Amino acid sequence: MASSAVREVQHDLENQANALSKLQKDIAKNHQVRKQYTIQLGENELVLKELDLLNEDANVYKLIGPVLVKQDLAEANANVRKRIEYISAELKRLDGTLQDLEEKQNSKKESILKLQRKMQALQAGKKS
Repeated sequence: MASSAVREVQHDLENQANALSKLQKDIAKNHQVRKQYTIQLGENELVLKELDLLNEDANVYKLIGPVLVKQDLAEANANVRKRIEYISAELKRLDGTLQDLEEKQNSKKESILKLQRKMQALQAGKKS
């Protein structure tokens, strides 16, 4: 009877550990994506600063594939602002997702600790 309870707790412990491992991978992936967006945000903010320095009649070019295409300054400005807005929204979304993942991770860690205590109690009870 006691050995089946130990096996059951071991099985639960393995499942919780696997779930925790998956959460940790998801958190790492979130950090990686967030890092890329943060770099892109910095680049776009730099481009916007450069565009703000230009005169209204300045020539602006956009790289499309291997070709530089002339673009209106106002249009370029609007495109960069939209990109910054989009990237900022994505970063905010990623922050929310990260917070949720970290809460789930903490919950899993607590579950694992409880199962480990239960396992120790069962093994201690088996020895006596």
